[in-house]
Amino acid sequence: MRRRALLLVALSLLAGVGLWQLGQGAWIYVKARLAQQLLQRAWARTLQGEAAAKPWPWADTWPVARLRVPAHDVDLIVLAGVSGRTLAFGPGHAPGSALPGARGTAIVTAHRDTHFRFLERVARGDEIIVDVPGRRPARLRVHETSVVDSRTAVIRTEHASADLILMTCYPFDSLRPGGTLRYVVTAHAELGTAIGP
Repeated sequence: MRRRALLLVALSLLAGVGLWQLGQGAWIYVKARLAQQLLQRAWARTLQGEAAAKPWPWADTWPVARLRVPAHDVDLIVLAGVSGRTLAFGPGHAPGSALPGARGTAIVTAHRDTHFRFLERVARGDEIIVDVPGRRPARLRVHETSVVDSRTAVIRTEHASADLILMTCYPFDSLRPGGTLRYVVTAHAELGTAIGP
């Protein structure tokens, strides 16, 4: 009888820990989706002229662009900065890089298991549409994908045209976060796209 009770307690504990872990894992995805809803609202305020429209009162980031990839049903708000807090809620625009869709090289990064999970399916020729307040949408095409070592890779900045680098950790199915490898998608502005300074 005592053995049976201990077994029942052990199974209950294991089930409880398992449910806790599933809940923690699911929370990441729920938070990412909820954040995108709040970010869409902040983006609407940004388009109405509000500068640095915070998606929630304590946020230390704000929307800077909207990134769409129609072939993969992707519609994301890009945030200012690339801190861990920022990337928990959406893709981040690297400070010091060009504004997405503007002349120069813009760098946008996000987590491989949430917002940039779709990158593993992106192919050469896929269209990327970038919206920035006060400008016409910029249309870019994926030029190449590559895997680089973050310790030695160099991103070439182009000033004559609009380039977009989308970057995330690699491999996509790694059990450990981080690592030194990065998956890089490079896109160039389509001919005839109006690019501002």
